[in-house]
Amino acid sequence: MDKSRQARYERTIGTTRFTEGRFSTWVSVVVNLFLSIAQAIVGVLANSQALIADSIHSLSDLLSDFVVLVANKHSQKAPDADHHYGHLRFETAASLALGVLLLAVAAGMLWAGINKLQDPSAIAPVHYAAVVAAAITLVAKEGLFRYLLRVGQRVKSSMLIANAWHTRSDAASSLVVLLGVGASVAGFPLADPIAALIVALMIGRMGWKFFYTSFSDLLDKAVDKETEIRIRNLLLSTPGVEGLHDLKTRKMGDMIWVEVDIEMDSRLTIAQGHDIAVRARERVMENEDVLEVMTHFDPVDVNDPERVQKKMQARHDAPDH
Repeated sequence: MDKSRQARYERTIGTTRFTEGRFSTWVSVVVNLFLSIAQAIVGVLANSQALIADSIHSLSDLLSDFVVLVANKHSQKAPDADHHYGHLRFETAASLALGVLLLAVAAGMLWAGINKLQDPSAIAPVHYAAVVAAAITLVAKEGLFRYLLRVGQRVKSSMLIANAWHTRSDAASSLVVLLGVGASVAGFPLADPIAALIVALMIGRMGWKFFYTSFSDLLDKAVDKETEIRIRNLLLSTPGVEGLHDLKTRKMGDMIWVEVDIEMDSRLTIAQGHDIAVRARERVMENEDVLEVMTHFDPVDVNDPERVQKKMQARHDAPDH
């Protein structure tokens, strides 16, 4: 890949997003490592199955953070001889892996919780220390979620946002654990394993959401209708563009790849048509998170009465009118 193309690619996808993503993920690694160890120790000593389950959940966060770090490193690579479209789908693959990880954790926690409920007499009393540990965990996870989400939204990274919401599921589960542990200490021993089951269901729901969205993107699902309409209007509003057809979109990580046939006046020279196509491409890339716009232009008779009528009707029916 020549240097000019490499520079343009880096300008398009940005480099700050990868730097900030790496730093914020390492912050998450440190926090989750500390919480996982602390929860496991207190959970064992305080006889809290819910706290131990939350510790396993924190450990899964730690593993997911490393998945994000690996994807963050590879997705910033520019196109090469073997990957002509770049490596941005590493981010999609990472989100898919996070979804699978969450589903696996949820299944394991459900199994353990159901086994505990089948033999209530074997449930040991929970010590008050578990309540303190659950409260500290809740505060830490909620703070980490807000930090990661802010970074993900600022750099527009779905992978980082997915990881942030993974952390929010931890904060929500920690709240359930806190309530369950508190109820158990107050004299309701079944509350502890029940809390573990609720946490498992919450994790499973979030895992399915990540899995389904990422899997759809890997199958080249088109962007949402609103985004497609905006792209279409940007193309049609470019001077010299008489119409378009076969507009196709697909996700490349957080970016969008666009292919479209642009209709132009058949009397234009090839150079004039090329200039119009370049302006249309630049308009889209300046206003949307688009990595590339591949255009093909078709010659049309702009004075054809039927065509003029159709164009006027299309403008009248446009969503922004």
